[in-house]
Amino acid sequence: MAEIIFDSRNQFFKTPQGAVKAGTELTFRLLAAQELHPIAVRLIIQYDRHDMPAVYEMNGGMETPAQTDDYLEYFVTFRIHDTGLYWYHFEVLTDDGLLRVGRDESNRAVLSEEPAAWQQTVYDRAYAAPEWIYGGVYYHIFVDRFHKSGRPRVRMEGKTNRHDWGGMPEWKPKKLKVLNNDFFGGDLEGIREKLPYLASLNVTCIYLSPIFEAYSNHKYDTGDYEKIDPMFGDEEDFRALCASAEEYGIRVICDGVFAHTGSDSKYFDKYGHYGTDGAYENPDSKYRNWYFFHEDGTYDCWWDFRTLPKINKHNPDYIEYITGENGIVRKWLKAGASGWRLDVADELPNDFLDALVRAAKEEKEDALIVGEVWEDASNKIAYEERKNYFEGNRLDSVMNYPFRTALIDFVRYGNANGLAQTVETVVENYPPEVVHCLMNVLGTHDSIRIITALAGVELGTDPPRDMQAEIKMNDAEWAQGIRLLKIASLLQMTLPGVPCIYYGDEAGTEGYKDPFNRTCYPWGHENKELLNWYQKVTTLRTSHGIYRCGAYRTIAAADGLFAFERYADANHADDDAFASIITAVNCGEHEQHLPLEGQWTELLTGYTYEGTVTVFPGDALLLEKN
Repeated sequence: MAEIIFDSRNQFFKTPQGAVKAGTELTFRLLAAQELHPIAVRLIIQYDRHDMPAVYEMNGGMETPAQTDDYLEYFVTFRIHDTGLYWYHFEVLTDDGLLRVGRDESNRAVLSEEPAAWQQTVYDRAYAAPEWIYGGVYYHIFVDRFHKSGRPRVRMEGKTNRHDWGGMPEWKPKKLKVLNNDFFGGDLEGIREKLPYLASLNVTCIYLSPIFEAYSNHKYDTGDYEKIDPMFGDEEDFRALCASAEEYGIRVICDGVFAHTGSDSKYFDKYGHYGTDGAYENPDSKYRNWYFFHEDGTYDCWWDFRTLPKINKHNPDYIEYITGENGIVRKWLKAGASGWRLDVADELPNDFLDALVRAAKEEKEDALIVGEVWEDASNKIAYEERKNYFEGNRLDSVMNYPFRTALIDFVRYGNANGLAQTVETVVENYPPEVVHCLMNVLGTHDSIRIITALAGVELGTDPPRDMQAEIKMNDAEWAQGIRLLKIASLLQMTLPGVPCIYYGDEAGTEGYKDPFNRTCYPWGHENKELLNWYQKVTTLRTSHGIYRCGAYRTIAAADGLFAFERYADANHADDDAFASIITAVNCGEHEQHLPLEGQWTELLTGYTYEGTVTVFPGDALLLEKN
């Protein structure tokens, strides 16, 4: 018998659930075993910005109902008004001394001398949530490799125009360097031509990899924030893309790379391509203080890449250039963008991020700001600074990499509990408005292709590039990959947040790390089975209002079975569009039984179930309550 019972994700023990708005009344309940003979029970809360904790004496000591009459119930109710993070645990005073109660890895209560705390997020939004993305679908495009229009190709010195669409990107070093200077011809006009295709996937938001002038094909080495790279088009092409996308109900967000520029840029100009005002050769350059130079002529770089000089993001001139009235953030929103994805958001200081978000929201009230964060973003600390992304005046949401890791671990290896814990942690720690905007990724330009991650040969953490270039999936791996990707994408479409399709994943594109995950979209050679599946599941998603902002509840997470319900919360209880839908997936080795009440329709097949549903290994069911 457990000595203490508390579960922050159970409505009985904590109300309301998850993150709360400032000023919300909170109620905590705890059950203590009578055999402990409690004298007093206390809730200890440590505010992230204070040194001393707050101590709340819990009321009660009453016997619980007959079915749990071995326990005494304690409770406390209060309000929290200041936004930020709070960490809490419990203390139980007994005749034998003081017992401390914290959380274990499954979020349940456990006695410990040094208890792990539960997290309480308190927020107060300064800006309206960008609700246009709720219930939608992101589509991530690496511009050079998606689709090329019929326009004449631009030729530029030092860059190679490839004419073998679908060929292997250059990966071998030249003079000990990987140049990333080969271009297949994808451009903004090419994306505009494929808008009907994106509409067939029910895409509501295109996330573009960087499009501004830069030397490389990936464009993370910005040369000029004010210009579209000529290999991709010009500003008029960007405006035309945004305007045409809007006609399909699709918005466009840009990739903001503000932690560094390229060494070959008008700001740094290491090679003298731009004139005489670059910071590298000109100590009097207006850009000189944007960077970190040393007396010996060296400079700080982003992760030691000499082509990526690090920016001083506290520099007021740089902040003004990016976030000012005539700054970069506003310029491209005025040109038609609906928001920004922020590269390495944890490297952007809070004051810079505050100014950036303020500029975006003032320019376009419903602008979407999504950060690249690889961990739990709610409690992220970077460079000795608590980021507080979700306190209310910073990020709308983030890329959900924890989701990707846990989902692959479940689909490939059957770790249902790991996926459930990851999802529940995100839902608990993130404000609901953040959850509804989450960019739920399975693949990105920084990760191996999802079909390879699910069924390809595992090469370890840092495989040699020649190995990555040579290994391809065989027929058996392909069959397994298609089956598992269907399961993974169904989960992606129905879990809280917004699914993000990395271009070509829906067509079966394989590949390991950069640049092998950045091959061309296989127009005319798509895997039709996968493509038809994606069109089907994105339609199911966007046609059911429950996926817009419905609540989440884990039903089963053990022995390879993961089942969860999306259901109407108190705000939508009377809305017929918010019917209950259960996703049930068995990635284990044995059949599992899911007890349900009433009659349910399986949306993928149209079959009707009543009572207990048997979920066989490999099954992925989508059950709607009749």
